[in-house]
Amino acid sequence: MKEKVILAYSGGLDTTAIIPWLKENYDYEVICVCVDCGQESELDGLEERAKASGASKLYIEDVVDEFCDEYIVPCVMGTAVYENKYLLGTSMARPVIAKRLVEIARKENAVAICHGATGKGNDQIRFELTIKALAPDIRIIAAWRDEKWTLDSRQSEIEYCNAHGINLPFSADNSYSRDRNLWHISHEGLELEDPSKEPNYDHLLVLSVSPEKAPDEGEYVTMTFEGGIPKSINGKEMKVSDIIRELNRLGGKHGIGIIDIVENRVVGMKSRGVYETPGGTILMEAHNQLEELILDRDTYALKKDMGSRLAQIVYEGKWFTPLREAVQAFIESTQKYVTGEVRFKLYKGNIIKAGTTSPYSLYDEDIASFTTGDLYDHKDASGFINLFGLSLKVRAMKLMNAAKKDQ
Repeated sequence: MKEKVILAYSGGLDTTAIIPWLKENYDYEVICVCVDCGQESELDGLEERAKASGASKLYIEDVVDEFCDEYIVPCVMGTAVYENKYLLGTSMARPVIAKRLVEIARKENAVAICHGATGKGNDQIRFELTIKALAPDIRIIAAWRDEKWTLDSRQSEIEYCNAHGINLPFSADNSYSRDRNLWHISHEGLELEDPSKEPNYDHLLVLSVSPEKAPDEGEYVTMTFEGGIPKSINGKEMKVSDIIRELNRLGGKHGIGIIDIVENRVVGMKSRGVYETPGGTILMEAHNQLEELILDRDTYALKKDMGSRLAQIVYEGKWFTPLREAVQAFIESTQKYVTGEVRFKLYKGNIIKAGTTSPYSLYDEDIASFTTGDLYDHKDASGFINLFGLSLKVRAMKLMNAAKKDQ
């Protein structure tokens, strides 16, 4: 019997061409695994395509709820945003995909796992760090970095498939390079490769409309959270994945969450992309609005730093590390009282606050108002300011004395 290789299979041209390439160059039995993180229509026709290309088997693994509950929710709790804009849609999905690849490899007694990520991108790092962390004994084949891989364009991949009797509905036409899951869709290529050019949103957008084309009337939305976890939309309780689906619908309708960013990849280069994250953007903002009421100043400040660190960890593919576990444990400890209701209005790309309540709110109207109350007297600030600014005053006095001596 031939040794087996697990191929991370999307059904696109790259991973389809890899199937005959693996058989020809490694003489493996190829088992394809498509991990469903919410790609929707992209999954249509995959089994027929994989087997027509020479795979012996195709697994389609639904991990949508695992993706939402175990990967997205911790990042929402942490407000994990890379370089102030990117909500980590691809980054969060890669570890759960690679984890499932390892599980299928163990089930099938495969000796290798192959992926089709390019040698210029972040995904090769995310896939391979996860595999190394969970299955250090399994061989990794990165087709695009393999010396036996000679295909360098869509046209050459199509010709390779045709030469192996595989006639598939792919064209050599240029199009955006996209990655989609329940959380987002990313776009790279075409005019986006030139940062001086405006994105062609009429051609590009999939989940959303541009703010200019959004309705002229705003729409109010109410959400609830318990312990930092979203629980309901407009009074209807749902699991997290369904909440994201509904927020995607609402956000897409109102042009929410369209980001154009030039980001710093792990491999050292800058890349430009457009991300559509309608539901995720709303969910992050609603969670932030609730935390503003509940977290004390010092915890809020440190959590912000830890959220930025979590974003970097996830972006770099270091999900299965002690550091991620430790940072996540801190973030989760801050969420005990993040419970309450958030109301906001969606309007032409904007999320506008419309009221937030929580039984654990630290906001006290009696203290915050300009009226002097029992808990706070305006005169109390005098002593505080004297002590708070003491080091500044002492330094200034010392400098003045030193200046007088020099005269």
